[in-house]
Amino acid sequence: MSRNICVTTAEGNTGFLITKLLLTEPSFKKNVNQVTALAINAQAPYVQELKKLGAVIAQHKPGRVRDTAKVLQDTKADTLMLIPPAHVNKIDITLEILEAAKRVNIGNVCLLSAAGCDMADRDAQPRLREFIDLEVALMKLKGDPSTRTGYSPCIIRPGFYAENLLLYTPQAQQEGLLPIPIGKDHKFPPIALKDVADLAAHVLTGKGKHGFSDQHRGQLMTMTGPMLVSGDELAQIASNTLGVRLVFDDVSGNEARRLLRFQTSQDEAERQYLLEYYSLVREGKTNYISTNCFHDVTGSHPIEPPQFFETYKDQFMPKMAVQRIADGV
Repeated sequence: MSRNICVTTAEGNTGFLITKLLLTEPSFKKNVNQVTALAINAQAPYVQELKKLGAVIAQHKPGRVRDTAKVLQDTKADTLMLIPPAHVNKIDITLEILEAAKRVNIGNVCLLSAAGCDMADRDAQPRLREFIDLEVALMKLKGDPSTRTGYSPCIIRPGFYAENLLLYTPQAQQEGLLPIPIGKDHKFPPIALKDVADLAAHVLTGKGKHGFSDQHRGQLMTMTGPMLVSGDELAQIASNTLGVRLVFDDVSGNEARRLLRFQTSQDEAERQYLLEYYSLVREGKTNYISTNCFHDVTGSHPIEPPQFFETYKDQFMPKMAVQRIADGV
């Protein structure tokens, strides 16, 4: 029987890409009957693009569980991809959707969490630590006899998205710098967004007698990139890939905060989350790789940093180098 899948926060990068994969990738599409893109901003460009691809669009107006339950019931979803939004009220919004799912008995729930949330300090890294609260809320449903929600759960903890590095393309282009506040002593393993979406799509379409495939059901999947890199090593990989020199600039946390605030259109909660992750790197809490779940579930290898920089070569290439290439120098 084909799945009816509802993906929350479809207006965001992760929700968009997961939904797009479910709608367009033949290996996933054949196992799906309907995909609903649930979004607070139903007019967002990503949502409208998903509509053109065949997604059913549903608007979530946070505030009342009963209203959200009615929206979920109308989707006829048997599977929920629960993606916490980059929003100051992330916890409340996500718990509301989970409670609504409980009321309409959506049995299969895949929660997108965050690698490092278990190592985050509640005072120093509150945005990261919030994911622990969301994981607990989902896992508690396993023992609730009043609902089937949580009976077939899966939690995915992706690490630092490599695409966050695109925030620093102005410095890369204009100054040949990567100004990231991670210190010089520790490393981290960037993961490509495409790999996160690929893993989630496999889980959402995998089937077993209890809902999700028995290989995925009940799993806590920590997922990082396949290569640990320091700031200097990351800049060297970028330089080798681009054929020009980029240098790691170990800026302070305060400078990084100002740079993100005045240079990007990020939500404050998203900006805070990113800065908290950088602080985890400086504390040595990201010096590990976890790719076994990705290999086991997808049968493939995660994207390496050189592949990432090759994909986004035009965005990182310093302008002077681009001009020299254009001039044939």
